[in-house]
Amino acid sequence: MRYLIGIDIGTSATKTVLFDEKCRVVFSAAHEYPLYQPQNGWAEQESNDWYKAVVSTIREVVKNSEVQAEDIKGIGLSGQMHGLVMLNSKNQVIRPSIIWCDQRTGNECQEITNRIGAKRLIEITANPALTGFTASKILWVRNHEADNYRECRHILLPKDYIRFRMTGEYATEVSDASGMQLLDVPHRCWSNELLDKLEIDKDFLPKVYESPEVTGTISKKFAEETGLSTKTIVVGGAGDNAAAAVGTGIVKDGRAFTTIGTSGVVFAHTSKPKIDPKGRIHTFCCAVPGCWHVMGVTQAAGVSLKWFRDNLAEVYKQKEESIGIDSYDLINKGIIYKIVDCLHKKSSP
Repeated sequence: MRYLIGIDIGTSATKTVLFDEKCRVVFSAAHEYPLYQPQNGWAEQESNDWYKAVVSTIREVVKNSEVQAEDIKGIGLSGQMHGLVMLNSKNQVIRPSIIWCDQRTGNECQEITNRIGAKRLIEITANPALTGFTASKILWVRNHEADNYRECRHILLPKDYIRFRMTGEYATEVSDASGMQLLDVPHRCWSNELLDKLEIDKDFLPKVYESPEVTGTISKKFAEETGLSTKTIVVGGAGDNAAAAVGTGIVKDGRAFTTIGTSGVVFAHTSKPKIDPKGRIHTFCCAVPGCWHVMGVTQAAGVSLKWFRDNLAEVYKQKEESIGIDSYDLINKGIIYKIVDCLHKKSSP
């Protein structure tokens, strides 16, 4: 039997899942890592933490499944979007990755808007300049860490840094690249106009593929670290929500989904690039070749609940340990009881 591996490089953890050819889960493993906030509003992660998590979970999956490496035919990558990974000429990581929820780049967003023009920026990238996107992070490093920027030779997204470590290839795909705010989203390629006006070297950027396309094969070094075969292919994959859309069947017009994770998302498929001229919703290329998606996002959904639990609701964590019920389930039940109680009191004479 043939097998596939899916790897999701998330914000809180990496999860690796082995599937058989009928899409049945054979074995899965997860590995957590920290998020660093050196200043208020900043959010960073160490790229090597992702890599160690990927290696350890693949090893665990291969070992415990007892599947032969040669029978694992392909790997698909998904993960958190927008994070900035910068490599020098020796392919060494220059600084910690500034990830999607970082908010330091307000001035750089204004700089992008001034250089491109608000209307033209939305025409090219389908979105206004936002602090979460990668382009403003690149400009922030250039404006505030000139030595690091001078050292930069390659710019990758989180999952694509893992791809590079797996295959040695500098590659991305259209769904994740859409969130960099350097892609011509309607035409699914890097925007020369935008790169010229922002003075970003196009050679820094990886080759862009469609999500199902083969981007490389497992390198000898990575095979030795993980137990995989050098014949295993790695496809483009997708950004986290674009990948989730395929998994939930949101692959044609008239279908949509919503998710509450670290962030909160409402996502809908479209066969044509539908751009809001006021930039109120995002339009990105999706994982289905030649198609797009529109979505609305709040950056603090599940992460807000985690902050509440860890800082204001320690009692729920204590109850979890004593009665064996998940602390988030206890919080949700408490909220529901409060709502019902308020409604009851409001309706009482």
